[in-house]
Amino acid sequence: MAILASDIEALIRDTFPDAKITVQGDDGAHFSAEVIDESFRGQNRVQQQRAVMAALKGKMDGPNGEIHALALTTKAPE
Repeated sequence: MAILASDIEALIRDTFPDAKITVQGDDGAHFSAEVIDESFRGQNRVQQQRAVMAALKGKMDGPNGEIHALALTTKAPE
């Protein structure tokens, strides 16, 4: 079953409730997301992106993951 951009946003929102989140993609497997959250302040990009990947709760894990590709942009608010 294909996952929707709104499903990905909801998963991220569970972990980052105050974030500005934009998820795009409509083929059910390839997406892009931008997550802007204050909790990222002082973290490097790898730390930020690992936190977002953890929020996806395994949806990208292994060859049977529901999300095949996710172009991810993360940052703290300016």
